[in-house]
Amino acid sequence: MKKLAYIYIALFFAMIASCVANAQCPPGTWGLDVIINPDQYPEETSFVVLNTEGDTLMQGGPFLDIIDYQPQYISTCSPIDTFILVLNDDYGDGIAGSLWGGEDGSVYIEQCGDTIWQLDSADFGFQLVDTLITTNCPPPPPVFGCMDEDFLEFLSTATVDTGMCITPKLFGCTDSLAFNYDSMANIDIDISSCAHYLELTDLAGNGWAGSILILSQATNLSPPYNYAVIDTFTLIDGFDTTYTLNLEAGYLVKAIFEINYQSDFTAVQCGYTLYSDEYIAIEQEGGFADPIPPFMHITGETYCGNECVDRTYGCIDTLAINYNDSVNTDNGSCYYNPGCTNPLYLEYDAAYDYDDNSCATLIAYGCMDSTAFNYDPLANVEIPGSCIAIIEGCMDDDAFNYNINANVDNGSCIPIIFGCVDATAFNYCDTCNTDNGSCIEVINGCTDSTALNYYAFANTDNGSCIYPVYGCNDPSAINYDPFVNVPDSSCKYSAGCAVGDVYTLPNACFEWVIEIDPYCCDDTWDNTCQDLYIYCEQGWSGPVSITERINDLIIYPNPTSDYITISKKVDVQLFNMLGKLVISKNNTSSLDVSKINPGIYSAVIYYKNIKINKRIIKK
Repeated sequence: MKKLAYIYIALFFAMIASCVANAQCPPGTWGLDVIINPDQYPEETSFVVLNTEGDTLMQGGPFLDIIDYQPQYISTCSPIDTFILVLNDDYGDGIAGSLWGGEDGSVYIEQCGDTIWQLDSADFGFQLVDTLITTNCPPPPPVFGCMDEDFLEFLSTATVDTGMCITPKLFGCTDSLAFNYDSMANIDIDISSCAHYLELTDLAGNGWAGSILILSQATNLSPPYNYAVIDTFTLIDGFDTTYTLNLEAGYLVKAIFEINYQSDFTAVQCGYTLYSDEYIAIEQEGGFADPIPPFMHITGETYCGNECVDRTYGCIDTLAINYNDSVNTDNGSCYYNPGCTNPLYLEYDAAYDYDDNSCATLIAYGCMDSTAFNYDPLANVEIPGSCIAIIEGCMDDDAFNYNINANVDNGSCIPIIFGCVDATAFNYCDTCNTDNGSCIEVINGCTDSTALNYYAFANTDNGSCIYPVYGCNDPSAINYDPFVNVPDSSCKYSAGCAVGDVYTLPNACFEWVIEIDPYCCDDTWDNTCQDLYIYCEQGWSGPVSITERINDLIIYPNPTSDYITISKKVDVQLFNMLGKLVISKNNTSSLDVSKINPGIYSAVIYYKNIKINKRIIKK
């Protein structure tokens, strides 16, 4: 779309230029226009038009001082003839853009508003040579309009005056905001030229290192613009340098910054500004890092102003204290009676019309009664009814006796002490004054965690604790102790070998081994006796007493936390240490103890008409 826009713009202006050229060409010649839309490297492109004898009819380029892709228009008057077009590109890629995504250029040659030649391919290499054949153009149509420059209706392109000049030009200031505004005027008296200032700067302080600035100005007000170079400037040292230039107002100016390839790193700190007393035309603070191609340019428009006089505001009354003879427009600032005009001060008076900084005493509203609670010694104006009486009391809202109405603390505050104020509660606090809902009911029981009947929920010990007695509680053992309530591994058993045998066994596994193999009734075991013992220790759920084994009865595990398994179906009763029956089951092989309290229990087991007593430990 961008490329098409350039083409349309180029064709439009070419048609206008052709018409103008034909109107100004001498008899026997006709306007010939070359329109070149360069790529982003216009400095590489040039052309020449030759007649058959080799004489140059017109030429253009290389285009060093133009903006990338800006259309270029070159016109001449040509007789009817055959010509040779030579199109050149110094780089050798035509005007085909670049690898970095540049736009292709284009070339058109117009005569009489018609295209007689155009470039077919932008990539023509170093040079393209082709033939042009010009023709007669029809006479331009007449342009009707006012041809008198003293009238507003004046038309510069008119060729036939039709009496359309109606409104005479009346020069004057047409700005309604100006002091010398002329309501009858219809044309401003513009200042045609004025001084402009070109300021060159270098932020690095080491100059431009060979880079230069080319400043040029257009010679016409409408496109196609023809620029004339004003001067070439450079900054050798690192100080600001300012040049004074007399430029035409309203004409475009162009600044072209050509960067020395060796100074890219310094170019980012180069700057320049073109300005008049009232307007900045061009301003560039630098930023030319790694440029492609090695120049940057910007355009602006010059401005000088006109003969309109700006309004200056102030007091123009000679009777006023602040009369100012340097202003031309009154802004209502005149004053005649200065004084304090700020109502926030005691010195204020509404009759004063100008504040002379005499305000000294800032009004301070407050209570002026020295006996009042809110007495303000700095107040100079009392607010009626503002004084508050003194009320003494405790003012700490965290205190037990806080007084919400007090405004003077008398040191009577009592701190709040939270706790249980119920004298019947377990945690009654006789020093507390505020109940916090923490009272705990008295729960009697054994509070010693080392006791067998320790009660975790008790908070008051009632002397009921039963303490463990360790030892052997197996009646079949030779060291059985009926007072033991916590069995340990101290039970000793008779070897049962021969009469008067002195052997005793440390546990029931020895008894079982001898029962299985009487030959093991010796203080020296063979491998068979040893293997039986290991089987009893490691493979069996636990040895039992002789009585239990005689009846082939096994009870396990013990201690337990939930269930006790019995190898046979039996009748069983379980008593706590106080002799209270807690569990009774008949014809069962399993006993659920998960819901009873931890401790030592006595189990009475009936099996094959044999009563067996067993200690059960609930973990």
